[in-house]
Amino acid sequence: MKLHQTSTFASIAIILGLSEGFVPSHTGNSHRNNLVISSTATPVQQGEDTATHSNSLLSRDRYIATNRFAVRANAGPKFEKRWCDRKSRLAELEGFKYFHLMRRVTLDGEGGTCVYDEGADGESAFGNYVSFTIWEKKSDFGAWLNGDAFKEAHGGNTIGAFLSTMIQSAMVLRGAPKPAFYDGLLLQSSEPEVDDSRAIVNGWRTMESSGEEVLPAECFVACNQFFVPSENAIQFEQRWANRESKLKECDGFVAFSMMRRDGKAKGHGTSPVAENEPTYLSTTLWRDRAAFDAWRSGNAFKQAHGSNQKTEGDAEEKKAAPLWSRPPEPIFYEGTLVITSEDGA
Repeated sequence: MKLHQTSTFASIAIILGLSEGFVPSHTGNSHRNNLVISSTATPVQQGEDTATHSNSLLSRDRYIATNRFAVRANAGPKFEKRWCDRKSRLAELEGFKYFHLMRRVTLDGEGGTCVYDEGADGESAFGNYVSFTIWEKKSDFGAWLNGDAFKEAHGGNTIGAFLSTMIQSAMVLRGAPKPAFYDGLLLQSSEPEVDDSRAIVNGWRTMESSGEEVLPAECFVACNQFFVPSENAIQFEQRWANRESKLKECDGFVAFSMMRRDGKAKGHGTSPVAENEPTYLSTTLWRDRAAFDAWRSGNAFKQAHGSNQKTEGDAEEKKAAPLWSRPPEPIFYEGTLVITSEDGA
């Protein structure tokens, strides 16, 4: 029997945990070392977005769709293999900019290895994997969600195909995934490095996986989670817009975006933003963990955080009342299955 309503496919896909467009933010309290990453002041305005003024929210540069998964203990390799084996033409779609699948990690000391953080139970495992897709415009994401490419990526056009995938998902996931959507602000992006090993065939990565070991890390993702009440949102964004950034001068820098949670997004498994979820995430993509460590220990980090010199403005900002309801919480990921457009994110 054929399914003819895309909404039905999308709803089932959320349960399956295969939506390439829908990425996570773990809300645990580990690694609270306040990694705040600076950005530029000039956003790129899209035709469908609002203008940027000091008394209004910043314009959206990109639209970012994520899906947050709770993958069962020791099931990470099997989960990643499913992404390798899926059928998708994501990279061929209008407005596609960037994709990766990322697994949450803890940092094992300065310059040390990353340790996969799978979570001991369902609650702590939430968001241990996240799919992360950057679209040029929100309407591009909507076109994918309501088009044939979405159905193809989630098992085809039959109920039987969906049910088969659902059974497989139950074996690797602790419950249904949770999508989260964001306006990408203050975008910075470098030109992607050419890498023949990341071949794209018909819009998707050709990558082998045994299902026994996790895939190699292809980037490192450093996020800082901010819990900003809506009444402080404009002031919070303006502080970031007025900061100076030298990220693009750093070796290994890939992209940066301040991600503002789109709490108005509805349907297909979305739910209102919970009180324990961040409303903003500063998200920086690095070539690898070593590039991140070099930035964190270098002058660019010190300048961005006022460590080298203190001005009157810095002092005034430190005296100002915090704009968030609780301290920022950093979180880290390894990204794999990277797919990027020719001009980057």
